[in-house]
This record gives sequence, C-alpha cells and structure tokens, in this order.
Amino acid sequence: MTQEPGAVVVGYDGSDEAAAAVRWAARHARAVNRRLHVVHCSLWPLLTRHLGPVPGVSGSGLEQSAQAVLEEGVAQAAAEVPGLQVRSTLLHGLPAQLLAQVSTGERLLVVGSRGLGGFLGLLVGSVSLELAATAACPVAVIRRDLHPDGPVVAAVDASGSPTALEDACALATAWRAPLEVVHVQHQPPGRRRSDTQDSDSDARTILSSALAHARAAAPAIRIDGKILTDSSVPHAILQASAEARIVVVGSQGQGILRETMGSTAHAVLHHAQGPVLISRRGS
Repeated sequence: MTQEPGAVVVGYDGSDEAAAAVRWAARHARAVNRRLHVVHCSLWPLLTRHLGPVPGVSGSGLEQSAQAVLEEGVAQAAAEVPGLQVRSTLLHGLPAQLLAQVSTGERLLVVGSRGLGGFLGLLVGSVSLELAATAACPVAVIRRDLHPDGPVVAAVDASGSPTALEDACALATAWRAPLEVVHVQHQPPGRRRSDTQDSDSDARTILSSALAHARAAAPAIRIDGKILTDSSVPHAILQASAEARIVVVGSQGQGILRETMGSTAHAVLHHAQGPVLISRRGS
C-alpha cells in the first residue's frame, strides 16, 4: 500500500514520557498510513565543542551518545509496530525551535509531556507548551493512555472550530472510535439561567452545525453532541473529556501570549490527564 505524503513526526529524548509518545506515534502512523519520523535534538553542541570519542574508549563521546538516543527511539517504534516505515534525524540545538521547523508540511507532531510531577496541577513541560503554540501542524501531547478505547472529544467554540473538528473526525475515523462534540456555554458566576434564553439558542445552533459538518466528514463513525454550561470553559472541557481517548481543541486566541494559542487550549493542555491534540495550521 502506497503511503500518503506528510509524516507523523515524534520527538524523542530518551525519557519515559518520550517513549510513550513514540509508541503512540507509531500506532497512529500505522492507523493513518503515514511514515514515522523520529527526531532527537542534541543540546551538546550549544554547551561544548568536545563531542568526539574519548581516545581508546569505543562508542564514547557526546555525539555518539546522542546518536544512541535516536536509535533507541527508532527501536521503540519498531518494537511497537513491526514493519512500520521509520526514518530518523539527529539535530543539534533547542528542541522546541527545531521541532517547530521540522513540523512544516507534516501530518502531525507528537511529543511527550514532561511536567513538574503535578506541581500546582501543571502537567506539561515547556517544550511541549512552546510547540503547541508554534508548530506548523497539529500537535499531540501524549500523557498516560488511560482510556485507549474511549471516544475522541472535540471542543468547538462559537466559530465551530473547523480545524479542530476536522482533526477530530480524522482521528475518530482512523481509530474507528466514537466522536463526542461538545460546546461550552459560558455562564459567568452569579448569572441566572433564566437570563440565557438567547445564548441557549445560539449554543444549539453552533452544536447543530458542528454535528452536521462532522457527520458529513466522518459518516462511518458514531457522533454525539452535548452542550455544557460552566463558569469556566476549560473546566467543562476537562470534565467532559475525563474518559476520552484524546481531547481535541483549537489553537486560536487573543492577547500577548495567546496570538498562537488561546487561553482555553492553554488551560486544557496544562491540566488534562490524557492525550491532547492542539489543532494548528501554519506558523
């Protein structure tokens, strides 16, 4: 079978989190009939010029060590999906910048989540966070795969979140998983439900349109929809996706730090317990 253009790219640094990302990426590459591209970014050239082997010590040296990490990542993918087409690249420099460049023209960028062990509830590392805001393609941040048979959950805003919906339909179709489309009706604290008649109608229209588009794009899968009401949009999405296989959110936002990733995506990425897909197009 001929593979389609656009690879699934995964960053690997030798950590347990990155290993989980490689395994997930390998399974996904097989599901969507794409090649897998494993990338390791070595920081050593930024720190020292002494990269070569130690005289008389076979296999030593920082460059050889970086190559060994890359080969380990490829081996992880091969063990997870035997026969998968895998290419590998060793780059030198800052991982977030290099992986963002590599993502141009690719199908998906996959990274692990390296946070602070749940400190203040923040479970995502700085590289993953930066890539979610700068990559040129959708970014999947992989955490514990707690619900491998769960649904794909897509959160849509007032715009209908067309890119997020498109990516969610593609994931659900590739995995033969049900899709749940959710729209959160924001209700500020203290506001009465009796004052929300117009917004109720708007929410129903938004969800109905999103469901129609999803069912046209993914006719072979089960698609359900739900309107949620909450004073916090991210909180509602996190609650709805607690047992999801992955939650898909758009990347649009406003403000200084939100020009490339919105506050909702930022919060979901920080606090979700399972995999998150940030839908991105372009830089």
